[in-house]
Amino acid sequence: MSQPDGGGAKAGYGLLVLLTLMNVLNFVDRQLLASFANYIVPDLGLSNTEFGLLTGLVFIVFYAVAGLFMGGLADLVNRPRLIAAAMLAWSALTAASGMARNFVTLALPRVFIGVGESALTPTAMSLLADRFPPSRLGFATGFYYMGVPIGVGVSLLVAGVLGEAIGWRNCFYLLGALGVAFAAVVFQVKETRGHGLDAAARATRPKVGELMAVFFGALKGSPALQLTMAGGVMVHLILGAASFDQLWLVRERGFERADIAIISGVIASIAGVCGNLFGGMASDRWVRATGRSRAMFMVWLLAALLPVNLAYRLVPADSWIFWVGICVAYFQLGAFYGPTFSAVQELCPPQVRSTVVAFYIMALNVVGLGLGVTGSGVLADELVAQDVAHPYSWTLFVFTCLSALAIPCYFLAARSARRSAAAGAAAAA
Repeated sequence: MSQPDGGGAKAGYGLLVLLTLMNVLNFVDRQLLASFANYIVPDLGLSNTEFGLLTGLVFIVFYAVAGLFMGGLADLVNRPRLIAAAMLAWSALTAASGMARNFVTLALPRVFIGVGESALTPTAMSLLADRFPPSRLGFATGFYYMGVPIGVGVSLLVAGVLGEAIGWRNCFYLLGALGVAFAAVVFQVKETRGHGLDAAARATRPKVGELMAVFFGALKGSPALQLTMAGGVMVHLILGAASFDQLWLVRERGFERADIAIISGVIASIAGVCGNLFGGMASDRWVRATGRSRAMFMVWLLAALLPVNLAYRLVPADSWIFWVGICVAYFQLGAFYGPTFSAVQELCPPQVRSTVVAFYIMALNVVGLGLGVTGSGVLADELVAQDVAHPYSWTLFVFTCLSALAIPCYFLAARSARRSAAAGAAAAA
């Protein structure tokens, strides 16, 4: 596979920055409900279960299932225009969310916001894989996914600063208007396809049936791909449960809601970006230096961070472990994306990158985030009903333990990938 030329490389980095900014806006929108939890829950009179549904299944199921359709569509149509249309739709619905008066009137726009936002990442991953060679794909993916910690951090800063000044509803209106402006910009981006395909494949527009055959063949024929996806699902159990972090910090650790939102936003942005850059670049270097898979890189990373992730959920807020744990949690969030999404793309055929990534995102969201946020809401309500001390702390501790199942998943994925590579080398010989 040839390297892009100088002009192509510059265009690739420009596209990477634009897509990353859009991903920031995407995650500001997704996280805004959780960031404004201490405003929205009392204002609309929501229970923990209702709030868990709003940040979990109500949004995630439609986001993830629609994403599978959008991923397939991105393999067939003009990708920048698909992103622009989706962003225009979700931004209008974000503004509509600011008019909610109860659970139902907030749930309805969140359903359709999920459908719109589902187009961005599968399409963006496909665009980046066309612009960057495999040796730089970890960096490009990690850079794009800086949108997650930055978006989470910005949403918390918005809640802490603008929430008190203009109210949560006006923040939703403002975010919707900003999204419309970004949609107009990305509409001007030119389509490019073909990195990793021969000339005949680039010249032929694939049929839906052919793409689906390649897609299902890739999933069925690669245990390493299946296990890599399973590891990501396990990681997302605690990411879903973390929707209750702001309630935990205010109700059980004694912080003021605006103060801790600002503090969390700063930590999320700095530690998360450091994690993104580390995960992307270190996994690229790991592969070059050791010849082993990105899945094994994730084994060592998650195992090293697990003790702190467990401990900080149970210690008081004046402990240094508490503050180190918050930093580590956001660092791990950022470091996850570059290695795992690069691994998924490396394990699938180029023709179906968007579709495979969309399926992966569906699994992460429906199973990982969906069970994480909804299950933690139900568990927290049950612990409250049983008069258990510190129900949020124990809920988050339990889901951290469950997320540790990612470690054996990645270990088995690495072994499977190594066996497949050895079998391929033997067959070639």
